[in-house]
Amino acid sequence: MLTERQRMILNAIVDDYIRSAEPVGSRSISKRGGVGFSPATIRNEMADLEELGFLEQPHTSAGRVPSTKGYRYYVDHLVKLGEVSEHELERIRHFLADKMNQMEQVIQHAATILSNLTNYTSIVLGPETFNTSLKHFQLVPLNENTAVAIIVTNTGHVENRTVSIPSGVDMSEIEKVTRILNEKLVGVPFSRLRSRLYSEVGQELGRYVGHYEEFLDILGNVLIAGEQEHRVFVSGTSNMLVQPEFKDVEKVKTLLELFDEQPALIKLVSATPGIQVKIGSENDHEAINNCSLITATYSIDGQSLGTIGILGPTRMEYGKVISLLDVISKDVALLYGKWYK
Repeated sequence: MLTERQRMILNAIVDDYIRSAEPVGSRSISKRGGVGFSPATIRNEMADLEELGFLEQPHTSAGRVPSTKGYRYYVDHLVKLGEVSEHELERIRHFLADKMNQMEQVIQHAATILSNLTNYTSIVLGPETFNTSLKHFQLVPLNENTAVAIIVTNTGHVENRTVSIPSGVDMSEIEKVTRILNEKLVGVPFSRLRSRLYSEVGQELGRYVGHYEEFLDILGNVLIAGEQEHRVFVSGTSNMLVQPEFKDVEKVKTLLELFDEQPALIKLVSATPGIQVKIGSENDHEAINNCSLITATYSIDGQSLGTIGILGPTRMEYGKVISLLDVISKDVALLYGKWYK
């Protein structure tokens, strides 16, 4: 258990190091308003905090920097949540509401606005497949041999695929196929499309459409290919390059490689409900052992839809990031709620 004086000194060191990225000495702390302790007293307390594992002394510098344990104590006991300014709130809500008709764009823009506001890297995990269902299907002929299949999901994602159509098919058959699919499959989650397509939809096509077996194969490939378990959006990867901690080319290289590994990102960002903070070596992936990852889930009626995360150096503005994630995760959930109604 830290004394009140040790808590105050640790808090001051973390705050100063977040701002400066330079080791913090006793003299700079003693000059802070309201401290009231001599540099010698502060040095002794800093030595004790280092012995307890809350601080580290890089190289031969007289100053100290927080350790992972120090950051953890700061986040759990000392951090003051930053206020999200009216200007920032207005930017967030205008940015998201402007894209409300395309929920996938909302997710992409949530990632962008967060990386812009924090100057860190944002990672947003979109809704899972069992929350995504077919909203509309259209089959548009291009010529006698090809057509474009247009798939629209309830999350606003639109996907176009060029398909071959059986020879001898006329426009009326294509219209029947489109009508039957919309009647039978709209509102069905992608995870259940396969069974529905080859059961009742197949029977209906068999009654009213010639070449129905060929159409079934085409539709199966199109619809099942549209099934995606997750969509991950990353914004602000270059923000890591300007952080003093990442001047080491190898560190940056491993980070950039991680951003291309979707399964690894999904594992990192998938989180338990609420706001979670993982600092340094608490993270599961070696590439971010020198980073902090803060995540917030967004949900409707208690059901988690996805996760929004901020990745930055352990020298992160925790209070500001936690507050922004709290606001934006609630706003995204609110927009999803309006979309589903």
